[in-house]
Amino acid sequence: MSNNPRICLIGFGEVGQTLAADLRDRGHRDLWAWDVLFPDARSNPSRAAADLVNAATDAPDALSNADIVISAVTAAQCIEAARTASPCLRAGAFYVDMNSVAPGTKAAAAKSIAAGGGRYVEAAVMAPIGPKRISTSMLLGGPHAAAFLDNAQTLGFTGVRLYSDVIGKASAAKMCRSVMIKGIEALLMESMLSARRYGVEHTVLESLRDLFPGADWPKLSRYMISRSLQHGRRRAEEMREVAITVRDAGIEPHMSAAAAQRHDWAAAYAGAAHLEPLEPMLDAVLASIRNPLGEQEC
Repeated sequence: MSNNPRICLIGFGEVGQTLAADLRDRGHRDLWAWDVLFPDARSNPSRAAADLVNAATDAPDALSNADIVISAVTAAQCIEAARTASPCLRAGAFYVDMNSVAPGTKAAAAKSIAAGGGRYVEAAVMAPIGPKRISTSMLLGGPHAAAFLDNAQTLGFTGVRLYSDVIGKASAAKMCRSVMIKGIEALLMESMLSARRYGVEHTVLESLRDLFPGADWPKLSRYMISRSLQHGRRRAEEMREVAITVRDAGIEPHMSAAAAQRHDWAAAYAGAAHLEPLEPMLDAVLASIRNPLGEQEC
């Protein structure tokens, strides 16, 4: 592979935009992207693409002659993205699947990519992309992961490490982590909104500090709840994939399924996500919720 490979990003949301900016900062200019929202010039992906990448007119245009394809779509679109990419891939191109989906979903995507002659690499993103950006911790999996490792590190993916040559193992680790992380987000949402309504939020937060010392619970709660408000739909899709993962392990996913519902619900109140500190954000959500007389529950 050349020192300046052609890179294609499929999906140009938060992850795609972050990676594109960091790759450009490292001198990579042969960057292409495709997002289903590109036809809408007013969409966030369209506006962001203008300064970062060559925005393709369609998926085949983006994928043509790409050496590395990075898939960062929503969980529900993971398999469809792979099916769309498969016939367009150059033989031997790496297809790096960063989507947060169940092991079985990754296996289905890998099958599609292999059918098109591409080299599928499972990538499980193990932390929020914001703080460390392209250097975020990622687990690589599948039979082509080792071949991709040197390329990844050269590009700036310094947080990657080989995890397994079996597709699905890395995603199993990611999904089981999400039971906790996305579950805590949903629990904090429900706890803090209810506590604020009763006027006892400070007591609850203080009790959490006693139980889990070291964390700044007001700050952590605001951050985690804001993420759910801002990205509720995406998180709900991920938690439905988590539920599949848990069910495939022989466990009924009661908690994961409930967390998916709470994240789905949270997306309706995204306008409050920017408010700081915790209390104004909670108040904005509560003000948008209709009060009990035959109206919407929180």
